[in-house]
Amino acid sequence: MRNILSALDIGTSKTCALVAEVGETNGNGNGQHGMALLGYGVVPCAGLRKGVVVNIDATVDSIRDAVAEAEKTSGVKISAATVGIAGAHIRGFNSHGIVAVRGGEVGARDVERVIDAARAVAIPLDRQVLHVLPQQFAVDEQEGVHDPIGMAGVRLEARIHIVTAAQSYAQNLMKCCERGGVRAATMVLEPLASAEAALFSEERELGVALVDIGGGTTDIIVFHGGAVMHTAVLPLGGNHLTGDLAAGLRTALADAERLKTSYGVATNIVVGRDEMVSVPGVGGREPRIIARRLLGEILEPRMEEIFAMVQRELLRSGVAEALASGLVLVGGSSLLEGTQELAERVFNLPVRRGLPVNLAGMPEDLMKPMFATAAGLLLMARSNERSSVGRPRRWIKLRSRVSEWVRDFF
Repeated sequence: MRNILSALDIGTSKTCALVAEVGETNGNGNGQHGMALLGYGVVPCAGLRKGVVVNIDATVDSIRDAVAEAEKTSGVKISAATVGIAGAHIRGFNSHGIVAVRGGEVGARDVERVIDAARAVAIPLDRQVLHVLPQQFAVDEQEGVHDPIGMAGVRLEARIHIVTAAQSYAQNLMKCCERGGVRAATMVLEPLASAEAALFSEERELGVALVDIGGGTTDIIVFHGGAVMHTAVLPLGGNHLTGDLAAGLRTALADAERLKTSYGVATNIVVGRDEMVSVPGVGGREPRIIARRLLGEILEPRMEEIFAMVQRELLRSGVAEALASGLVLVGGSSLLEGTQELAERVFNLPVRRGLPVNLAGMPEDLMKPMFATAAGLLLMARSNERSSVGRPRRWIKLRSRVSEWVRDFF
């Protein structure tokens, strides 16, 4: 039986569906799995604004079209997918829990208990928990422990990062998927997925901020010591750049988007003084020839504003000093020429453009920053499947709790 995984990235500007098959990478049966991409579909999306569904019909149409294209190229029927979720409604915060270790040695049940204690915080009824991400543990006075099971001690502490989403927004996204013929098997925070595809383990350990400049929002996720330390969503993105160009050049939004993609620059440092571009007129007016530097004069202030907001968020959260590896930029707007130079000037840190390098077999058409989220969703779908293979989690959890009750009574 074929093991098929699917991912669905529903963004403000596009919807991307990926289909892959998981199989053995070698013949020794050691359980290591490889993944081969079978097909993909990418179509425009006009149903979201700032990462949130505002038009169900338009969103359903984009999902249906992207899935149909992916099914056609792969020859596989898509019934369920790992779906990305983003938007300004996303909230992330850190929490802390402490429990007493029973028996003098930390066991799996103790880890469950301390994480339950850390996540026992008041969450509004209109919000749902997306992720509970362990950061580090401490056994007695020993901090910085990643896996405490088997360690001797009497007190176990846990620091975790909790990500929540507005229930209504998540339900609308799931409803759109169902109407589009796809069940949302799991919902994953999009910057977490992007990090899975674009970051290297060394960066996660040293400290890195991934900044995803999408169409409607800019997402931030910070890693240090291999764990997620901070997440945030800012209400600015590539569509604001397009709007600025349309207003500044007095041209249609579609033409402004084409100009941004083909000739846009984040800073005029990279533009020659004699470079010229043609700007289509509106309402039948003749096109105009302008200096390319004018695009930079319009786009640079907005890009500086986005990066300044990111910098304020990093400073506010207290993680700015932990970014030894610098920043990684993904999302369509990171392709603007001069973006890395501008970011390095604003943050005074090393900056690189992130690509979905951790998913083997990506076609050249998808080896771009705007497809990091979709690739990461596929990688996370594989990770979730691996963690469940051969391990009936509910039974193990029930068995451990029964054992705990027996130990308490006797």
